Amino acid sequence: APGAVAMLAMAQKDHGKLAWRDLFGDAERLARDGFTVSPRLAGMINGDAPQAKTRWATTYFTRPDGRRYQAGDTLRNPAYAETVARLAAQGPGVLYGGPIGGRIAATVQEGPRPGGLTEADIAAYRPLRRDALCRPYQAYVVCVPPPPSSGVALLQFLGMAEDTPDLDKGAQSPEAWVAFGRLQRLMYADRDRYIGDNDFVGVPIAGLLDPDYVARRAALAPQVNGPVEAGAPTGSPPRGADRTAEPGGTSHFVVVDAWGDAVSMTTTVESLFGNGRMVDGFFLNNQLTDFSFTPTEDGHPAANAVAAGKRPRSSMTPVLILDGQGRLIGAIGSPGGSSILAYVAKALVGTLEWKLSMQDAIALPNLVVRGDMVGADTQMMSPDVRDALDAAGMSLRPNATETSGLHGAIWRNGRWDAGADPRREGVAVAEAEAR
Repeated sequence: APGAVAMLAMAQKDHGKLAWRDLFGDAERLARDGFTVSPRLAGMINGDAPQAKTRWATTYFTRPDGRRYQAGDTLRNPAYAETVARLAAQGPGVLYGGPIGGRIAATVQEGPRPGGLTEADIAAYRPLRRDALCRPYQAYVVCVPPPPSSGVALLQFLGMAEDTPDLDKGAQSPEAWVAFGRLQRLMYADRDRYIGDNDFVGVPIAGLLDPDYVARRAALAPQVNGPVEAGAPTGSPPRGADRTAEPGGTSHFVVVDAWGDAVSMTTTVESLFGNGRMVDGFFLNNQLTDFSFTPTEDGHPAANAVAAGKRPRSSMTPVLILDGQGRLIGAIGSPGGSSILAYVAKALVGTLEWKLSMQDAIALPNLVVRGDMVGADTQMMSPDVRDALDAAGMSLRPNATETSGLHGAIWRNGRWDAGADPRREGVAVAEAEAR
């Protein structure tokens, strides 16, 4: 069921300064008046993704002259404008238990491949408020969402990074990039084995973040020249291997306002254009494909096995950064499917360890090392770095996963230092001086 609207309503009730009805004007205007199709969106509309070729998507993405929308065209969505207007006027109940929810259920139940989602399922959806996980890194405190987000894996990575001297050598050092890749293999092995919905499987959070366990895992890094087995943190029951595909269809943004409040938010419809079906101007998600496709191995259930009422594990890892006194000084995150962890780790190491500007840290080459999958911005890596990675069992191939879309900001020297990923079309914008 779509959960973002319910979560946003909860956040607005607890923290909002404006009335709910006043929050939708820009979205309604963009949908009704249209926006210019960017080159990246045009590539997706005219690409090979099956979700872009369903009858719903074909209707939406076809111009009056019968051709698909191209870069520079104006794309309008009057159906979505009406949806946004109804949400503003009537609140989230118009979706959960209301007519929009009924149309979602009916569309899911259409063939081919009818689903079992019902109007009652949508009405019963409730967002959950969970406490953030926060751990020290360098002179900072890094805060992430708890499971089923993969934030605990990022905290484990940062803990291992502090025990890895080669990572101190900076962005131009082949040894630093080798260490970065090796630590990823250790991080992903534990993440894939142990992280799921904590309400169902009992994720060994304390064991994964125990300083002694983190140090033991980090000590393995110099010998890691290929895929590694998961460790055995305290509190970890036997778990089956993970077989989660994790397609990429995520988005991310960071906002810091003049009062010092901040949002780091990653959202997703799972695959590109979700499941390809549309209701009232928006695509439906296929988020349940984030469960492991193999529920058990050797009699042991996968932590991310599917179950009724269970939330699938997500790689989404939005971050807030605090100083030693607990004051907010930064926020960062990225889309990117399973590669989100690698992208966010790179930017955090770049800006907090290597002291780069936020923009320069975000623009660093991407390197993603998960098991035997190695992907990178190969042309951005120096020959020395490529050779060192190859010698350490990380033969570079162009990154085949969803590319990064990092956005971040950090308070430095009396001003906000912000950046946006040059691999996508986002920007960093300041409307007023904020602190």
